[in-house]
Amino acid sequence: MARRFDRTFYSRDVLEVAPLLIGQHLIRIASDGTKTVYVITETEAYRGGDDLACHASKGKTPRNEVMFGEGGHLYMYLIYGMYWMMNVVTAPRGVPQAVLLRGVREASGPGRLTRLVGVDRNYNGEDLVVSERIWIEESGSPSAYTASPRVGIDYAGEPWRSMPWRYLINL
Repeated sequence: MARRFDRTFYSRDVLEVAPLLIGQHLIRIASDGTKTVYVITETEAYRGGDDLACHASKGKTPRNEVMFGEGGHLYMYLIYGMYWMMNVVTAPRGVPQAVLLRGVREASGPGRLTRLVGVDRNYNGEDLVVSERIWIEESGSPSAYTASPRVGIDYAGEPWRSMPWRYLINL
């Protein structure tokens, strides 16, 4: 039987967690009880206050407050007024790090992913360790991946835009 990731898994540095999520199962239970399993194919790491591409680089705000909590919660935010981004908070409480889920087998791109999975602001702060409507499980087999620079963060400048903190499954 597949095992749900526990708090210890998420309480590590984002650069450990982000590649480990590749190939794992994102589980979503719809309001009618339907269970859907998605295979995570792409992630990006955002590593706290020093990472100028990270929302925490300017300190704690009402928008990013969940990033400063314990690992294993979802950090949801809206971009361009229309796309929800789903991030998994990592690291211990007070260390603001998160993994952006950028793709699953059925959808490439973080906005497409959240539309497909059916998540929005109502999932901000959701605890993946105990939630009955969304969580991440081990797939049972490790997946090979490739690391590359993150996308869409030119505003952060160097060295942040060149950090190889984007992880893509090798198909």
